[in-house]
Amino acid sequence: MALPGRARLAAAGALALALSLATMANAAPHASPAGSGPAALSASLSHQMAIAGRFSGAYVYDITAGKALFSQRAGQLRPPASVEKLYTSTTALIKMGPQARLTTTVYGTGRMGPGGVWEGSIYLRGGGDPTFGSGAFIGARYGGQGASVSTLVAQLDHDGIHRITGKVLGDESWLDSLRGEPSSGYAFDPWLEGVLSGLAFNRGESGSFHGPHAPAAYAARQLLLGLGRSHVTVAGGSGEARSPTPKGARVLASVQSPPLSTLLGLMLPPSDNFFAETLIKDLGALYGGGGSTVDGAAVVRATIAGLGLGLHPHILDGSGLSPEDHTSPEQVVSLLRYLSGTGYGRILRDDLAVAGRSGTLQDRMRHTYAEGHCQAKTGTLTGVSNLAGYCDARDGHLIAFAFFDDNIAIEEAHVIQDAMAESIANL
Repeated sequence: MALPGRARLAAAGALALALSLATMANAAPHASPAGSGPAALSASLSHQMAIAGRFSGAYVYDITAGKALFSQRAGQLRPPASVEKLYTSTTALIKMGPQARLTTTVYGTGRMGPGGVWEGSIYLRGGGDPTFGSGAFIGARYGGQGASVSTLVAQLDHDGIHRITGKVLGDESWLDSLRGEPSSGYAFDPWLEGVLSGLAFNRGESGSFHGPHAPAAYAARQLLLGLGRSHVTVAGGSGEARSPTPKGARVLASVQSPPLSTLLGLMLPPSDNFFAETLIKDLGALYGGGGSTVDGAAVVRATIAGLGLGLHPHILDGSGLSPEDHTSPEQVVSLLRYLSGTGYGRILRDDLAVAGRSGTLQDRMRHTYAEGHCQAKTGTLTGVSNLAGYCDARDGHLIAFAFFDDNIAIEEAHVIQDAMAESIANL
């Protein structure tokens, strides 16, 4: 299906709102037939799908009862948008484990001389941690959950280093130096809300630095400034490493990211594209051919296919920004069904946005039974709006669902999706 222009996260202002506003009333949550139970649910969902139109698909499965409750165009492949992050997150949990952490390390080449003088240079080597930055930034952006450069400064100071005769160099070689993802041709992409790098400080800021390794140079400068505030002098200044940290360099300090389970809790509710695209490169570096989006996507495809569910989604990136990513509502629900019986699944579900409470669902489904009882991942691109997740229904059953809506105004899609989720929650 052709999408209008390059796919992008977008508001519905790019689409015709007149049609949306005229039909939204028909999609009201209380438009469903009276009664409860599977038959009434099917009638309600069919009503909403008729409003959504022929470019939409849905699949609903009762995990508790072990049976499908609704299916309409459920097998058709469509762009998942940010629902793609479910595949990325699942792979990361399976391959890395929920307690895995990403490490940013200071290495030294040279030796410690008399009087606390490090005779040589130090290398700040990134480990693909999307939270690395200043304490102030981490506090404002991530509620204080992140890896601060001040921790590295404190460790170096504690080790008695008072002067460095060489330079502070930034090494971003853990990941490749492509700054975007497939839909931007791997160039800078404002929709990432950051610049990809193996050593991204404050989501890849580069300040006044330019050139192929500007984020690494900026990160090195921030470490240099931190050392200066702790009265550690650096004779050679700072810059980016033009080659990776030399083999045999000594570890002088390190700081770790929060555990993966926490990183997913920072990524999924607000649908953070920068986290997702960094994470898929990390997967490539750890388990694939290298720290690239292409290598990471191959790891995700292989991991999802290896679950034995017959799932073969077309995955190119970690965030779902590419319109060339394709999966189906039925495939997504199959993944959710599988995860529901695993420890990984419980972690993932706890990290999803909660209807009426948090993340991209904070203002949706309020004052309905779905509020607090449904957790889901949203997905939005130009002309694409998706919702997939779980509901704890009134009857005590756990329901998995996926709604994919294309060629429809975003506000209208939200009203339809919310009405469908509310119908499921009221089962």
